[in-house]
Amino acid sequence: MTTIAQTESLLSELIAFPTASSDSNLDMIHAMASRLDALGARSEVFHDETGKKANLWATLGPDREGGVVLSGHSDVVPVTDQDWSSDPFVMREQDDLLYGRGTCDMKGFIAATLAMAPAWADVELKRPLHFCFTYDEEVGCLGARNLVPHLQARGIRPAMAIIGEPTSMRIIEGHKGCCEYTTRFTGLEGHGSAPDHGVNAVSYAVRYVSRLLDLAETLKTRAPQGSRFDPPWTTVNIGRLSGGVAHNVIPGKAEVEWEMRPVEWNDADFVKQSITEYVETELLPAMRAVSPHADISTEVIGEVVGLEPMSDNAVRDLVQQLTGGNACDVVPFGTEAGLFQKMGMSVVVCGPGSIAQAHKPDEYIAREQIGQCLQMLHGLGRSLTA
Repeated sequence: MTTIAQTESLLSELIAFPTASSDSNLDMIHAMASRLDALGARSEVFHDETGKKANLWATLGPDREGGVVLSGHSDVVPVTDQDWSSDPFVMREQDDLLYGRGTCDMKGFIAATLAMAPAWADVELKRPLHFCFTYDEEVGCLGARNLVPHLQARGIRPAMAIIGEPTSMRIIEGHKGCCEYTTRFTGLEGHGSAPDHGVNAVSYAVRYVSRLLDLAETLKTRAPQGSRFDPPWTTVNIGRLSGGVAHNVIPGKAEVEWEMRPVEWNDADFVKQSITEYVETELLPAMRAVSPHADISTEVIGEVVGLEPMSDNAVRDLVQQLTGGNACDVVPFGTEAGLFQKMGMSVVVCGPGSIAQAHKPDEYIAREQIGQCLQMLHGLGRSLTA
């Protein structure tokens, strides 16, 4: 069986694991660990506090510092309320396109690394090659955030990391951070005919959102000179506002889900400080003048640092040699890359498939993209034997 055929077979197996972030990924993690263990890899499975999810860290080659990490997340976004042409968890081929949830984001890259693993196990690697497969990237990079302390405690210090998110095999050397929050409003219910006797949680949520949108406009004026991002400034997005039970009831509960994508981390600090001051000096005093039990609380879903472009980036230079690509780009979407960069690694994001297909019904990856990824990985193996 050719390597590309092996990759497609493995991808079909991985797609069959329904690893939406709301569900366990253990079956997929254990299947991958067993495959790598059979090749002589040194594997560790790190469970989350519930025991229902886990990260996989596996290594081929010498037990020493340095080497390269190949990283991918095992979770996928849900298919609920999406109109698919076929079963999203059964891979389908048509016109050299492979359809299924996770084909490009990002089980295609994971399948390619697993398909190459037997060849890497058969040669004498001079430097370690690490496989890193995480959980819950789609909901705040939770798995990678929990994995980093384990690696640091064990003194594991890889030199480079390739994050295989779908970039159409373009080399990405920078991306914005990603901060996600849920803000909850507790008011006082009452009859809609007497609004002054209650605390309308939805109304205060709307005022909160309005303030965030004002801050979003201010952030446009703070764009760093020469920013390569599109758009060049830090963005704020309101993902969901919910609350209320009926037309004639003052809503006592409301909730806002929102995010920001900071170009620089001081923008995140600016937004958080500004919105906190607004809550403490304007919203809460007005709410508690009617009900002392009124409250506004914010849950941090995830605060993930961005990938900072570096003038000295060894893995960027290596991947350029492997792919023949001369250009490097930045992107607005977030990945786990910044977490690895904070550990001291040089990092790029480069993987098969297009981000334009991610999270959509009938998600797909092109066979051509898989072939390009395998070519890069084949060259990577050669570089680790020199």
